[in-house]
This record gives sequence, structure tokens and C-alpha cells, in this order.
Amino acid sequence: MSDAFFHTLAKEAASLYPARDRFARHFAAGKLKGDPAFAHLLRAQLVRPGARVLDLGCGQGMLAALLRAARERKERGDWDSSWPAPPAVQRYLGIELMATDVKRARHAAGPDGHATFVQGDIRTIEFGHADTVVILDVLHYVSYEEQDEILERVRASLSGGGVLLVRVGDESGSMRFRYTLFIDRLVMALRGHRLPRLYCRSLARWMATLKELGFEVVSTPMSEGTPFANVLLVARYHSHG
Repeated sequence: MSDAFFHTLAKEAASLYPARDRFARHFAAGKLKGDPAFAHLLRAQLVRPGARVLDLGCGQGMLAALLRAARERKERGDWDSSWPAPPAVQRYLGIELMATDVKRARHAAGPDGHATFVQGDIRTIEFGHADTVVILDVLHYVSYEEQDEILERVRASLSGGGVLLVRVGDESGSMRFRYTLFIDRLVMALRGHRLPRLYCRSLARWMATLKELGFEVVSTPMSEGTPFANVLLVARYHSHG
């Protein structure tokens, strides 16, 4: 599968943000091209066609922008056949705390009636029902108790069966993890967030927490080509009700 093709796709997704908002465009282009999670989500077909997607802490809506750019390129007949066809989702709901990022996400989504972005706190806002829940690099910003509560509510939103895609840092004493925290704090400061404390867990603790909630979990390292200690957890929930 061509990395050059994905980099072109990432640039097209970044171009969906306002030309005057250079920060949003540059941040999206750098993040989509440099962060292996986004290419992996497409390559591994982790967002299925027809899914109701819930993106918690969606930021400026980069995943939704990427899916829109991919869908439009496929419709133009300019799709690299070595990549799986991009999914046409039934509904995309992004929830984000920062009003500026919500505005950016709405602009990048364009007139697509399938994508909605709302300003809200994922600790308290209603989730509704979903088939795919995405939480990328978000949970460590809230307390351990709040993490557990959010994950319980995610499980309830997936009561009919579904998948949780959660990217976390693997807490340890390694240089990779310390560097991950340093860059995280730096980026969040640039985006106007103050982070008095981060609530991290080891990979083993993350997996144990999800398994206790009834999820079947598979972990995939998600740091290739980066100095970070990130892991993507694919957690599937099958209701027994």
C-alpha cells in the first residue's frame, strides 16, 4: 500500500480547513501524515461501512476530515486500488470540549449531513447509540474514576454490539513514555489547554480494565516511525442481553 497515496490523501483532508486558519491546516497535515493511527484505521478497515460513529474528544475532527477526503477521492474514481475502499458511514458524531475546534470540525465536514459536531464534556454529555466509538489520546486527561465511568457509558452505547477504538500511552519509566508526555503537554499548551496532571496507565492495566467491562481486546503498537509509546486497543463488545 502506497505511503505516497496516503500522504496525498492527508493533504487533501487538511485542505478542508479554512485557508485563513493556517494552524488548523498545518496541524492536520502533520498529524495525519505523521501519526500512524490514521492510516492504520483505513488500512485495517476498523471503521465499517454503514457504522454509526461516535468520536469522543474529536478535536478539530481530523478523522472525519480524512474519511470525507477519502470518500470524495473514491467518488472521483481516483482511488489507489491497493487500499481498501473508504467506508460510507451512516452517522458521524464528534464531541469536543473546545468551541474553536468544534467550529473547525464543522467546516472540514462541509455540507455532509452524516457528520455532526457538538461542544460538550465527554464526562457528562449523552452518547446515544453507536457501532464504532473512537477515543484517540483523550482518556488520560480525566481522572481514573472518570475514565472508568466513560468506558462504562461507552459499553452501554455499544449494547447491541460494536467496537471501541482507543489509543493510549503505555505508562512506564521509558524514555519513549516520558517523551510522549512532554510532547502531549506541549501540544495541548499550544492549543490553549492547561494540564495540571495526566492520568496514565500501563498497557496491562488498560487491557485489564476493558476486559473487566466485558470487552474482547487486541492491542497493536501505534508508534512506528515516531518516538512515542502509543498503543491502539481494538475492544469489541458483544451484548449478552
